[in-house]
Amino acid sequence: MNETIMFHKIKTLENTMTTIKTTLIALATAVPALALSLPSEAATPSFIDNALVEVCKAAQSNKVFKLKSTIKSYRLQEKTVALKVMCNGDDIVTFAEKSGATKTAAKLQKSIGDVNIIDVAATDKINVTFTES
Repeated sequence: MNETIMFHKIKTLENTMTTIKTTLIALATAVPALALSLPSEAATPSFIDNALVEVCKAAQSNKVFKLKSTIKSYRLQEKTVALKVMCNGDDIVTFAEKSGATKTAAKLQKSIGDVNIIDVAATDKINVTFTES
């Protein structure tokens, strides 16, 4: 009878060790996967910043085609850009006008269409500040 009890205790210990080993393998697999996913999330704001800076520079260039292709390359819509993007503290239309980019300012203004002051005030603005390099 002692042999039977010892056998069951050994089997129970083996099962426990297998469970611990499986858990450790699962953790060892999950931790690196989590570590790899974190840098991509941390990189997202810089991608957004780069996209907004490129859109602001395109608006400043006074080249309508460049503005349209930049907006399209980041899968944005002209109306959204015109209503929500701010460059160096000014909305993008004012920014373009201050830079002497009348063509791109007119294109952005035209994309807004008929908008009431209430509509413009209700939108959240996304501001990006940059310097020419």
